[in-house]
Amino acid sequence: MTNLFNLIVSLLATTTGAISGIGGGIIIKPVYDAFSGLPISTINFMSGCTVFSMSIVSLLKSRNSGVKLDKVKSTTLALGAAVGGIIGKQIFQLTKAIFKNDNFIGAGQAIILIIMTLYVFWFIKNKEKITMKNVNNLGIAALIGFSLGMISAFLGIGGGPINIAILAYFFNMNSKTCSLNSIYIIFFSQTTSLLTTFITKTVPTYNSMDLIFMIIGGIAGGFIGSTISKRLSNKGVDKIFSVVLMIILIICTYNFFRFI
Repeated sequence: MTNLFNLIVSLLATTTGAISGIGGGIIIKPVYDAFSGLPISTINFMSGCTVFSMSIVSLLKSRNSGVKLDKVKSTTLALGAAVGGIIGKQIFQLTKAIFKNDNFIGAGQAIILIIMTLYVFWFIKNKEKITMKNVNNLGIAALIGFSLGMISAFLGIGGGPINIAILAYFFNMNSKTCSLNSIYIIFFSQTTSLLTTFITKTVPTYNSMDLIFMIIGGIAGGFIGSTISKRLSNKGVDKIFSVVLMIILIICTYNFFRFI
């Protein structure tokens, strides 16, 4: 891989991720699965670092965006996601140890992503017809956050479209509020996921220059994406989100057939 490839992919992924709230890992992972030739654990680690850097910049930039977090509810979701991130990481390591086959694991992750993406695409297109919930129970909020963090850590995507659909449905959030809460959740879940990787000494082999250029792209993507997001309406965010979903679906479908 060239440094330019790393920079462009991470920049485009995290820019759209910062706008829509999907983080960017769900774009980075399938692209690298398809074109990098790297082991899944290495891709997951580098994607996580990139999305983590994006989330920091996006949250700092969002302070003056006019979109606010519900400090209690959002933090409960995020803390649940943080614990879920640890569990999801351990489930991935266990799965890897049991099957010892990157192609099998990659195909499984691809099919899960395809199913999730199809569901979220349907949800976005039909959400005006769906009666949303407004969960105020913090225990349920923590459980929802836990589930989101676990899924994203297991898949190595650092968030993803499922965050947006779940937040919109259970907490009746508009698109921009969903986006900010999703990035907040991503920050917490990736923090614990990466810390777990370092503490358990399961950091995979990686090229430091690849990671540096990806993180640079993540930082720039967080800055650009959050700047663009301020100027978009909720409908504008939805349109970008729908296009991104189609791209993800195409790449994941390609990867599934490549892995099998």
